[in-house]
Amino acid sequence: MTAATNKNTKILICDDDETLCYLLKEQLLEEDFAVDTVYDGKYAIESIKKNNYDVLLLDLNMKEVQGEEVIKFVKDYNSSIQIIILSAQGEMRKAIECIKTGAYDFITKPYEFDDLLLTVNRALEHKDLIVKTELLTKEIHKKSADSIVGESDELKRVLSLANKAATSDSNILIEGETGTGKELLAEFVHKHSARNEKPFVVINCASLPDQLIESELFGHEKGAFTDAKSTKQGLVEIAHGGTLFLDEIGELSLALQPKLLRFLENGEYRRIGGVTNLKSNVRVIGATNKNLLEEADRKNFRKDLLFRLNVITLVIPPLRDRKEDIMLLANYFLKDKSPVRSPKTLSPEAEEILINYSFTGNIRELEHIIERAIIFADSEFINPDDLNLPQSYQKGIITQSSNVTEDSEEILSMEDLEKWHIQKVLNKNHWDRTRTANQLGISPKTLYTKIKKYELKPIKY
Repeated sequence: MTAATNKNTKILICDDDETLCYLLKEQLLEEDFAVDTVYDGKYAIESIKKNNYDVLLLDLNMKEVQGEEVIKFVKDYNSSIQIIILSAQGEMRKAIECIKTGAYDFITKPYEFDDLLLTVNRALEHKDLIVKTELLTKEIHKKSADSIVGESDELKRVLSLANKAATSDSNILIEGETGTGKELLAEFVHKHSARNEKPFVVINCASLPDQLIESELFGHEKGAFTDAKSTKQGLVEIAHGGTLFLDEIGELSLALQPKLLRFLENGEYRRIGGVTNLKSNVRVIGATNKNLLEEADRKNFRKDLLFRLNVITLVIPPLRDRKEDIMLLANYFLKDKSPVRSPKTLSPEAEEILINYSFTGNIRELEHIIERAIIFADSEFINPDDLNLPQSYQKGIITQSSNVTEDSEEILSMEDLEKWHIQKVLNKNHWDRTRTANQLGISPKTLYTKIKKYELKPIKY
C-alpha cells in the first residue's frame, strides 16, 4: 500500500499504555496514515461511533472496558473494521480466542514495527476483499469502464472531459438520455481518479421506496424499525475513500434531498435510528435523464442540492448523434452475446437498417435488439427480419403503426416515437410492466411515469 493510499486510511489505537500509544501513533503518521488514540475500551467505543475507522489496534487488558467487549461491539456496530490485538506474551491463548470471535490477527508486545505494518497492510487488503465481495454479491459493481465502446468525435470529447474531471475531487452530474451509458462513464471517472483502489458503489434512486433508499445510503441502527434486527452499514460507509454513484438522482424524493445535501456539504450523516453524526469521505457522482434545473423551477428538486452536485457537468450524447459508433457497438454486443461455437454476424442489409435507426433507447436498446436477433436468427447471418423492428423502419420510414397504415408515411417527433414504441412493447407483452421495463431498459417507476405522461391504455381486442 502506497503512502498516497494511506492518506485515506484511518487507524484507532486503544491501549492504556500512553507511551506506547504515542510512539506507535508517530510511527504510523510517518507512513501517512490518519491516526487517533484512546486509552480505554469505553473511549474506543465512543470514538468508533463518531468516526469511520479501517483498523483498530486493540489492547486486551484495560481498566474499565476490556478488549473483548470492544470486539463484540465492533462486530455488531461496524464489522468492516479490522481488529489487530496488541497482546502481551502471556495473553496468547486469549488473543487466539479473540480471533475466533472476529479479530483479524494479533501482534505480541514488544513488537517490531515492520511486522506490525505488514499486518496492518494485510488487514486493509482483507477489508478491501470483503467490501468487493459484498458489492459483487449485491450486483452493485456490474461492468468495467473498459466497456465504453466508440470512436466518434462526440464520445471522444466526453471522455476527454471525464479524464480531466477525474483528476479533481469535485462532485459530478452526468446528464443523458436513458440507455446512453451514464453508469459506465461514472465508473470511467472513478477508475481514472486517485480513488480507483477504493470501492465504486452504485444505487438507483428510482428503484427503491424512500425508507429503503435512506437505509441503503446511510444504514440503520439495530431496532430502528421492525425488520432492523441488526446494525447495517450504509453505502456511504462502504464507499469510504471511493466513489458513490447515484443513478436517476432526479427521482430522489424531496424528503431525502436535505439529508443528501447535508452529506455533500460536510460528509456527515446519521444512520436511521442513530443519534450520532458519522463521517465518510466519498466522491459523489449523480446521473439523470431529466433537466434538473427545470425540475428545480417546478419545486421537484432542490436548487441548493443541484448546485452542490453539479460542480462538474458531463453530457453524454444520444446514440443517434454518434452514428459512427453504432456498428462498433453492434459488433461488440454480437461478440459478447453470441454463442462461442456459432457466432452470428450482421448482413449488409441489417447493418444499413441499424445505422439509420433512431434508437430512442440508445445503447441499451441496441444491446437488446442484438440479443434478440441472435436468438431469432436461423443462420449465422442476422437478416433484417431477425432484428424484430417495425417493417417501416426496415424501409427507412418511421410510421405510427398503431393508427397509420404502411402506405401512409409521416415523420414523427421523438416524443411521439417514444410513445408509439412504449405502447407497442406494452401490447406485445400483454401489459406486463416489469417485463416491458426490462426490455426497454428502464426502471418500472420510469415506465409508470411514461404511461401516465402519454396516457397509454391497453388495446382491447
